[in-house]
Amino acid sequence: MRDAVRQELVARQLDEQVSARFPVGRRLAVLDVGMGRGTQALRLARAGHKVTGLESDSKMLLTAREALDGEPAGIRDRVRLIEGDGRDTGVHFLPGSFDVVLCHGVLMYVQEPDALVAGLARMLAPGGLLSLLVRNADALAMRPGLAGDWSAALTAFETNTYTNRRGLQVRADRLDALTATLAGIAAPLHAWYGVRVFTDSVEGDANAAEPTAEELERVLALEDRGGRTDPYRRVAALLHLCGVRG
Repeated sequence: MRDAVRQELVARQLDEQVSARFPVGRRLAVLDVGMGRGTQALRLARAGHKVTGLESDSKMLLTAREALDGEPAGIRDRVRLIEGDGRDTGVHFLPGSFDVVLCHGVLMYVQEPDALVAGLARMLAPGGLLSLLVRNADALAMRPGLAGDWSAALTAFETNTYTNRRGLQVRADRLDALTATLAGIAAPLHAWYGVRVFTDSVEGDANAAEPTAEELERVLALEDRGGRTDPYRRVAALLHLCGVRG
């Protein structure tokens, strides 16, 4: 449920920003940094865009390649996959090469994210769109608090680090700090959304029945509304920030 909500909401929000920014039917050059399994990259390629995926994890890259192999030839031809670190975009690409740059679920693994974000912005052509999906540091107390772990919830108020579901110690970002960063690299914040306002604490159950299409659509409608509405979006587990290159 959590992953389905994340991927679908981010896709809808990204489509909203792309359609508002670029002419209908324009084929865009897209860079997906830390593409993971390639969910968003493949979706954008199916929509007709030319997508380059950059991924440092060889296992994730293999999974993405296997998914790409299952696509029709026309879609495969629009996707290029590269093994590499998001901090080295300048090694692989020329500045201004892309209309859209995605960096989803990556900044939490980077101790000093400003240089990475600045490098991503340099990859954008003027007017290009930078899409960041980050863990919300201002809501770190929500997950343990809702789970009844009062000690961990209290501790979360004083930190921007947390232990993720894989058991890794990672970091989160604050909206105000990232807004300042984007302004400083000439890609000021244009829009932002909350992602997983209500479903972040939903636990997966292998024996549970899959939600019906109608149930899932209700959940998505709820999350979409919450992710656009204050104060709810400010306590979302994730923040989706969209900056525009000046």
